[in-house]
Amino acid sequence: MQYLKLENVNKSYGEKTLFKDLNLTISKGQKIALIARNGSGKSTLLKIIAGEEAGEGENSKIHIANDIRISVLKQEPDFHKDDTVLDAIYSLDNPKIQLLKEFEVASLENNQDKIQKIMIGLDDLKAWDFDAKIKETLSKLNIKNLQQKVSLLSGGQRKRVALAKLMIEEPEFIIMDEPTNHLDLDMIEWLEEYLSADRVTLLMVTHDRYFLERICNEIIEIDNGSVFTYRGNYTDFLVKKAARIENEAANYSKLKKLYKKELDWVRRQPSARGTKAKSRVDKFHDIKDEVKSHTTNEEMKLHVQTSRLGGKILEAHAIGKSFGDIKIVNEFSYKFRKGERLGIVGPNGSGKSTLINLLTKQIRPDSGKIVIGDTVTFGYYHQEGLNLENDKRVIEVIRDVAEYIPLDKGKKLTAEQLLERFLFPRPQQQVYVSKLSGGERRRLYLLTVLMANPNFLILDEPTNDLDIITLNILEDYLMQFPGCLIVISHDRFLLDKLVEHLFILDGKGNIKDYNGRYSEFRKIQKQEKYAAPKAEKVITEEVIDLKEKKKRKNKLNSLERKMSELEDSKKKIEKQFEDSSLEMDKIQELSKKLQGINQELEETENEWLELSEGM
Repeated sequence: MQYLKLENVNKSYGEKTLFKDLNLTISKGQKIALIARNGSGKSTLLKIIAGEEAGEGENSKIHIANDIRISVLKQEPDFHKDDTVLDAIYSLDNPKIQLLKEFEVASLENNQDKIQKIMIGLDDLKAWDFDAKIKETLSKLNIKNLQQKVSLLSGGQRKRVALAKLMIEEPEFIIMDEPTNHLDLDMIEWLEEYLSADRVTLLMVTHDRYFLERICNEIIEIDNGSVFTYRGNYTDFLVKKAARIENEAANYSKLKKLYKKELDWVRRQPSARGTKAKSRVDKFHDIKDEVKSHTTNEEMKLHVQTSRLGGKILEAHAIGKSFGDIKIVNEFSYKFRKGERLGIVGPNGSGKSTLINLLTKQIRPDSGKIVIGDTVTFGYYHQEGLNLENDKRVIEVIRDVAEYIPLDKGKKLTAEQLLERFLFPRPQQQVYVSKLSGGERRRLYLLTVLMANPNFLILDEPTNDLDIITLNILEDYLMQFPGCLIVISHDRFLLDKLVEHLFILDGKGNIKDYNGRYSEFRKIQKQEKYAAPKAEKVITEEVIDLKEKKKRKNKLNSLERKMSELEDSKKKIEKQFEDSSLEMDKIQELSKKLQGINQELEETENEWLELSEGM
């Protein structure tokens, strides 16, 4: 059965063509992924299919089967600001779901009479199996507080709520934009299993290459406005794309030879006389345009010359850190060596970012000490670090950091060359930041970190919102990086390729040092999990869950009260600024108070987000 058919669909923004004459057919059971550079139209195409944007072209046609259920997972899910998690998940117009929502509300209110009446209705609808499925979905996605307002959730939490809602809908055709962003590794593997089922028909954009390898049976690439289709998974895509590029390179080589021949002829002509000569000159200009517009992804080896690291690099001596009763790091010690390549993994809320902030002295440990060598220059790419000026051009952003990166043998990599290396061609380097897509802004932010030429590089979830082409280039760059490298990531492909050992955080303050690749560790972890007696597992999980839940809940409530008080204080000061008769001394005094409140509010919100990720 055919679910979707696109014929001759075009899309442009001004002079930029995203894709032209795009044809796509999706039938029941197919699992298709879209691959392209950021800003090439992946998300736009998904919006066209979902009916949120219009395609272009006189002959374009979009046909979607009427009798199927379709669900869309966006990169940034939309919810009503006043909705609770319960409202958001149980919002479907389905008798079973609506009755289950009433049951949840009655249970929260402990209304026994209402519970008994609803249970009779649930029996009549045979809805208990469906309820069990909902509970399993919420548990796998670590969604526990159904009364919490969606507007207070972090981006990752909202994404998980949207994913839970989609899976509860049980759609026949699923459209997903970066489904693995903000999911920890257990969740990603569980989602892989769900989407691999024969009943699921899928169209998605993702940068997770293991995800592509294990789920997709077809990959569509948008490249310079053209569309290429590859049957098979990610490995098949790599093989077939390499063959296509090799063929294009051969044709390009022939075209360059013809261009040189015609250029020599044009230079020898005093003028273009006669129809034949004019026709040949016109053809020369066509060839010239084609040669000049050709782009290549040829590998450029960069032997970066970072500043020398001394004997003492970075040392942690019995450091400890807690937020209230929650232990984040417990008596951790480690000495980093030259050229160290380390991955940090653990469930959401286990303290990965906190550990990095401790190691870089952005926050102080409660106990122990951190020693940083005099020669260390950190480069820190973190999830909340994107703060680019919209009124600056791309090249200006990079030049503000440095004009060039030193390479070995006295060579230099200029700001323009680095941008080209990471898929910002010269014309796009003159574009203002405000015109960039979300993924392009992330890529530019990453380059500001690399352009500073650190000798100790820290990347906190670098793969979120970056396309696969950029990830491959980044990995090539990092493979040649001579300094120390720490990567926090849920990207299994990236970890396996770049790091030599792992710090594994268990969420209770303990950090295990594992010598080996992530996939090897994961295999051992699964074997140990299934070998453990069931009874012991159940008891352990229940005890941990009850204790940790109580501690975190109490701390979250305290932080929420503090945030509310700070917001009230902020509004009172802002109200005073409306008085036009204020003296300059009073204005300065109020400004200083407001700055202090904003700083304290930001720190409280960050602490709240760190804890709430684990709820």
